[in-house]
Amino acid sequence: MKPAIIVSTYPDKKSIIKISNELVKTKTVACVNITKISSIYAWKGKIENTSEYLALFKTTDKNKKILKEKIKSTHPYDVPEIAEIDVTSINKPYLSWLADSTN
Repeated sequence: MKPAIIVSTYPDKKSIIKISNELVKTKTVACVNITKISSIYAWKGKIENTSEYLALFKTTDKNKKILKEKIKSTHPYDVPEIAEIDVTSINKPYLSWLADSTN
C-alpha cells in the first residue's frame, strides 16, 4: 500500500470543509489537513494578494485518481491546483491507519 498526499487551495473555509467531510465519509481520504494561508499570484493580468485555505488530502495510491477527479469536479476555482506529493517514506503505524481508513 502506497500513501498519497494531494494538495489544493480553496477560496474559503466553507468550500473545503464541505468536500473534506464528504471525502472522509466515503473513505476516499483518511484525513484532510486545512490551514489558512496568504497567497500572491498572477491572475488575468493582475497580481492578487489573497487569503486562501491550503488542503492536504491524505489517501492511498488506489484512491488518488478518484480524489483528483472529485476535487476537479467540485472545486470553486476555474483552474484549481491539484498537486501530488510523492511520499517516499512514512512510518508503518501511520500507513496502517491510512490504509484502514480508506478501505
